[in-house]
Amino acid sequence: MTPFASPRLASYVGLAALGLIAALALRRPELVVVATPFALIVAAGLLFEGPPDLRGWLTIDRDRALEGEEIVAEIELNARTRIDLLELHLIIPRGLTVVGDGNPVSVTLNAGEERTVSLTLRCVRWGSVEVGEIRVRARSRIGMLIWEGRINRPHRLQIYPRPELLRSLLAPLDTQLATGDRVARVRGDGHEFADTRAFVPGDRLRSVNWRASARRGELIVNERHPDRNADVVLFLDSFAEARGDEENDGTLERAVRAAATLAGRYLERRDRVGLVTFGGVLRWLEPGAGLIQRYRLIDALLETGVEFSYAWKGVNTIPARTLPPKALVIAVTPLLDERSITALLDLRARGYDLVVVEVSPEDIVKPGEGIDALAYRLWLLRRAALRARFERSGVAVAQWRDDMPLDVELAGVRASRRRARLARR
Repeated sequence: MTPFASPRLASYVGLAALGLIAALALRRPELVVVATPFALIVAAGLLFEGPPDLRGWLTIDRDRALEGEEIVAEIELNARTRIDLLELHLIIPRGLTVVGDGNPVSVTLNAGEERTVSLTLRCVRWGSVEVGEIRVRARSRIGMLIWEGRINRPHRLQIYPRPELLRSLLAPLDTQLATGDRVARVRGDGHEFADTRAFVPGDRLRSVNWRASARRGELIVNERHPDRNADVVLFLDSFAEARGDEENDGTLERAVRAAATLAGRYLERRDRVGLVTFGGVLRWLEPGAGLIQRYRLIDALLETGVEFSYAWKGVNTIPARTLPPKALVIAVTPLLDERSITALLDLRARGYDLVVVEVSPEDIVKPGEGIDALAYRLWLLRRAALRARFERSGVAVAQWRDDMPLDVELAGVRASRRRARLARR
């Protein structure tokens, strides 16, 4: 720990020096007697005050939490020497807040005493944070010196985005060959009834519809839809972000929550889910299924940020295995950067089943007055024209505002996709 002069030391030294100078200047020896106690206290403090011998550890009750949850951090202290006043301050990273007024905290420790200080932290924003830096300041009883230092016991805490309200999912146009929970449009071995037809050699006996056969006088078999899974790729746009004040969420926070919610729900249905983070830094995760894939997706989403780059990244730079054929691509984007818009239209031109979830920045941007109000109206018209451009390309767009649940905004997309599927038939 590093020693520093306390305000008491400066004042006592000043009083002692002032008394001695006054005694010499005024030739009054009694002033030396007045200044002597201050000098003796300074000497005693500098002679007997040594550095405190302190050990400290930090533990947290878990390393994964959800937005809005509270975790408990415990600071364990072990003093080898007496510390009359010890001030502890746990550095709180962005994404965490302290519940109550327990940080900083002051304690007194005797020699050989062990004590545990508990702090309750609330997770207010998703992300991967490191907590563990503790600033300490120690004072003795005389208080001539202040000893300052730090205890660094880093712990990595993963704060997962809170799920959005989502009752039903978007159904893909095509399914894959692996077994899952989705009813395929093709006919084969499965559980969902499709149609009936005449018996042909090679049909299984258990597929015979005996009631229909009795009515028609010939063998009739049931056709069924097989249960398959789907490939879903989440396309997260991180080129640009709209943000108001620090207390409210920006478009990136809401986009990550939406992507995390969609990933978890699709994985629950045994679909294969992948991720493409399209921005200043291009990241991708090949489609997969299971609990391990869910943690991979969430960890990749926690690293998402808006990063500036001059490099142009088109769809051609994404590995082919990340965008498998017949995959449902769900783009979560604020539609603020032309590069992401061009990439999405390119995906649609390549024949991918594309859905755009627009994280609307319109509730963040204020209209202003005068020329600013006119510019705001033109900006709204440009965004409406951009949505119409996607719809003309056959891409359904869900405009998600902050005051509406995600499930409500996706309901219109599900209805439009259902009508388009019926029109194809």
